[in-house]
Amino acid sequence: MSDRSRNLNVLRLILAVLVIVSHAWPLALGPAATEPLEGLTGRSLGGWAVGVFFFISGMLITASAEGKSAIPFWLARIRRILPGLGAALFVTLALAEFSGSSAHIKQSAFWFFRAITLVSIEHRLPDAFATNPYPLVVNGPLWSLFYEVVAYAICAGFVWIGGGQSRVAVVMLLGVGLLLAMSHELLPARLATFAPLFLAFALGQAAYIFRHQISPNLVKAIAFLLLAAALPWSVALGVAGFGLVLFALVLPGMHLRHDASYGLYIYGWPIAQTVVVISPGIEPLSLACWTLICTYPVALASWSFIEKPVLHFGKVAA
Repeated sequence: MSDRSRNLNVLRLILAVLVIVSHAWPLALGPAATEPLEGLTGRSLGGWAVGVFFFISGMLITASAEGKSAIPFWLARIRRILPGLGAALFVTLALAEFSGSSAHIKQSAFWFFRAITLVSIEHRLPDAFATNPYPLVVNGPLWSLFYEVVAYAICAGFVWIGGGQSRVAVVMLLGVGLLLAMSHELLPARLATFAPLFLAFALGQAAYIFRHQISPNLVKAIAFLLLAAALPWSVALGVAGFGLVLFALVLPGMHLRHDASYGLYIYGWPIAQTVVVISPGIEPLSLACWTLICTYPVALASWSFIEKPVLHFGKVAA
């Protein structure tokens, strides 16, 4: 990975921070609270951040699929997602118990099983965080992991059948993604949620496939960000992602010693809920600050002692 492409890790870290900041409003004030940017754009800061995450994943997963056959590819995805997630689920259960959850062992085990399999994640546990403004919901952001894995499967299948070698195939993929995104409000619930995220992912995939024809510069980055502001949200997600990636690639190369973005994402919500238990009535901005202060060391520990060793073991084993 080149120095400038490492800036994508910095961008992902910033996006994870923005998700935590965005969630501080409903967690402090209740589900009906307007999150940052939501009043202006119709979508929250966290919603935009997740969409850009999908664009970046489209680039990175396409690169991985091009270099691996099916079994190594999926083993790599499992190593990247499940060990860190499993630890976060245990911590979430512990914090829910601390908050007064009445879930018995079978309920907790079933909740863990549903979450670790990603297929049907249950966000609630009985009496968890019951007195908080956003009660019962123990780890809301995990919803996106299912959709990300589905996008992985589509992306990898597209690469393995040779779609990345055909401009026509890439255009067709983007056309399908655009059609789904533009009509997402007419689709069944899960597909309606997935459609805009899939378009962002497909645009990231196309950006990687045509990377040699794209020369990042500041003017292009600003142009795409301005274009995103003028488009419907379902399409703007991917366009904003492209603009931010171009902007990141224009900056001088930055290097992070630790990749804490995933840890911030999967630990931020339950830690924020716990901060609210300890400090009832805390204001959103204070909650965001305290959540980041408390979550970042946990995310670093997750990377240093779980995620990175598992990834290294996988490379050695390969």
